Amino acid sequence: MSGDTKFDLWYLFALAGAVLIGAVLPVLPTGAAVSAGAVLASHSTPFGLLGVLIAGAAGAYVGDLIVYAGCRFGGERLAKRIGWLRDNASLDALRDRLAEHEIGVLLTSRLIPGGRVPVLLAAGLAGYKWERFALVDLAASSLWSAVYMAIGLLGYALFPKPWEGVVAAVVLVILTTVVSSLIQRARRNRKSDPE
Repeated sequence: MSGDTKFDLWYLFALAGAVLIGAVLPVLPTGAAVSAGAVLASHSTPFGLLGVLIAGAAGAYVGDLIVYAGCRFGGERLAKRIGWLRDNASLDALRDRLAEHEIGVLLTSRLIPGGRVPVLLAAGLAGYKWERFALVDLAASSLWSAVYMAIGLLGYALFPKPWEGVVAAVVLVILTTVVSSLIQRARRNRKSDPE
């Protein structure tokens, strides 16, 4: 095994671990980590890109399962203690939406910045079936990893040097998050303002 392959494997384990930790305790920019990983892998081997996709999806999937299990078996008390549960009104609305469009909500929640944790809470606290959640979240985690990897590949395509591509990918992720947050805030304000 060459030194590059050992580095790639260690990097992929570190990436999966960082995404897992960020999925359980949303303090790490996990999307930016996957995007940066895609840029770096693009400058090495195609195996690296597949590895980034798998590592990102695996970390996200295991992290989501941990959050779901914590909510399902620990209930609201554990969710409040860890800091996952903050706004009961939006949680009730998510439960209703989850009941109406379960697969669509679970798939898209991972792609919307700030949307994943409330949906995981609603699913776990409402007793959503474990097997169904595990299956749908596998698809959602894979889709999420692919989207953020594509953002990284865009950074790679725009800039010749790895560090420039990483910076571009991270900036794209931050811009996507900020724009999404502004759109969500505007929608909430529109709903709350009487006409």
